[in-house]
Amino acid sequence: MFGYRVPAPDEAMLISGGRRGLGGAPFRVVTGHGKFVLPVFRKVRFLTLSMCEAEVTETCVTRQGIALHVRAVIAFKVGNDHESIINAGQRFLSDQEQMSVLTGRIFAGHLRAIVGSMTVEEIVTERQKLAAEVLDTSKTEMAKIGLIVDSLQIQSIDDGDTGYIDAMSAPHKAAIQRQAQIAQAQATQAAVEAEQAAARKQAEYARQTAIVKAEYSAEVDRAQAQAGQAGPLAQAHAQQEVLAAQTELAERQAKLRQQQLVAEVVKPAEAEAERVRILAAAEAQRMKIQAEAAASYDRVALDRMLIDQLPQIVKEAAGGLAGANVNVLNGADGLGEIAAGLVSQGLTILDSVRQNLNGPDTDGHRSSESEGNGLFQLPTSKGRKSNDGPVDVD
Repeated sequence: MFGYRVPAPDEAMLISGGRRGLGGAPFRVVTGHGKFVLPVFRKVRFLTLSMCEAEVTETCVTRQGIALHVRAVIAFKVGNDHESIINAGQRFLSDQEQMSVLTGRIFAGHLRAIVGSMTVEEIVTERQKLAAEVLDTSKTEMAKIGLIVDSLQIQSIDDGDTGYIDAMSAPHKAAIQRQAQIAQAQATQAAVEAEQAAARKQAEYARQTAIVKAEYSAEVDRAQAQAGQAGPLAQAHAQQEVLAAQTELAERQAKLRQQQLVAEVVKPAEAEAERVRILAAAEAQRMKIQAEAAASYDRVALDRMLIDQLPQIVKEAAGGLAGANVNVLNGADGLGEIAAGLVSQGLTILDSVRQNLNGPDTDGHRSSESEGNGLFQLPTSKGRKSNDGPVDVD
């Protein structure tokens, strides 16, 4: 529509002419909506509300007297409230590029002041502190011109050719280099160990693969060998079974033959031997009984014969004395003693003969006198015959 103006979202529309704006401002501020503006009678200008950037490169001297080249970047914009828009519009509406130049100069002054109160170590190690102090000191001045600072970043700090920062960082560089070398050595060692572990794994895998291949090959060879030997083995097993059956049959036949031999030969022989033994024992018993009977009969007959011949023996003994010259010293008593002695000698001879019949003598045979003629001689008297005189008989 003709005469109707609408500002952009990042712009503030300033309408001058007619009645004054808020707080006696020479223009009215319109943001976020349109406004009908009478042509010729009203004049419309637009002030940017977008973000702007200012760069500051300044040489600052620290509290230690060391010059530092500090480079900083400031992000700022016009405030969104009507007061900030009015303040910025009155200062920068005709040349809005001056906002960046003025902001840079303002921050350069405050940056020199803050750096002058700090040491190099503080500036280098506490950049955030430096930025915060610069923002705090510049906030009031920036508000007066309708600007607000969103951020301040210290881009770089350089001491030129003095080498102070390098010297200050040398121990840290050495420590960092040492740590870097240690880390590199550890990384190298870890890499070597990893390579060795990988090589060992590869070798182990190759070994296992070779073992598995060898096992498969051996299994295939065994299967082929078994397949090749199946026929001969089966034939050998069959022959072995036949031999086993034949052996078992032979053993059974041998056992049967042994039983037949026992029944046909051994048992009859044992029976015959038992019969012969029994007959021999019976015969021996019979002969023993006959011998005992004969011996008993012979003794009885001999005793009877000896008893029958005893008077003859005594008579013969007495006859031996008939031609002897015997002196009887004591008369009739002496004759009685001689006769008694003859009888006693006869009995002694009888006992001796009985003993000889009962058992062998020490030479294992009977006396030669008894075996020779069956006659028994009287024992020689203790007296002897004398031509000069009589024989004394004790």
